[in-house]
Amino acid sequence: MSLPANAKIRKGIPIYSGFVKYFPLAIAAVAELSYIGNSQHNPGESLHWDRSKSTDELDAQMRHLVDVAIEGENATDTDNVLHLTKNAWRALAKLQKVLEAQHEVEHGV
Repeated sequence: MSLPANAKIRKGIPIYSGFVKYFPLAIAAVAELSYIGNSQHNPGESLHWDRSKSTDELDAQMRHLVDVAIEGENATDTDNVLHLTKNAWRALAKLQKVLEAQHEVEHGV
């Protein structure tokens, strides 16, 4: 998947001003979680998303939301990472997989 080549269409996808500038702290928290998770699940390996170990995004996302509902917005998991951060990572992971699947269908990949 890539960004459109058409300049006018590309301008309608403001990645920096419409995403990064809105959520810099949240993006940093999710990036830090990626590093923590990689260190836990792939010790000694370069940072990567091992999708074979990440298959239940929606169930995991809901478990983290339940923890927030019970323990509050500042609740952390056993690794001291906010459940809301883990919820965001799982939501982005699921969205990425869905968008990739749509792209494959639309482009016959």
